[in-house]
Amino acid sequence: MPTEDQIRQTALEVIGNIAPEADLAQLDPADRFRDQFDFDSVDFMNFAIGLQDRLKIQIPEQDYPQLATLNGCIAYLKSKTAA
Repeated sequence: MPTEDQIRQTALEVIGNIAPEADLAQLDPADRFRDQFDFDSVDFMNFAIGLQDRLKIQIPEQDYPQLATLNGCIAYLKSKTAA
């Protein structure tokens, strides 16, 4: 089971691959990704798929809104990887 820091690092790596222009050092973990950098719906879907691949879990599409912020992403993935 990955730690919160490992989940955060994985999420940031996946974002960096999809949106290399994003300033991850300035990322506000409580703000939605699409409000902080150019992250459209296709990017977001690729983000969710990237997380699934890296963490070896399934993320149902209806759960995607929980991945909209870094904090939400960490909380959701922590619960998914603990199960």
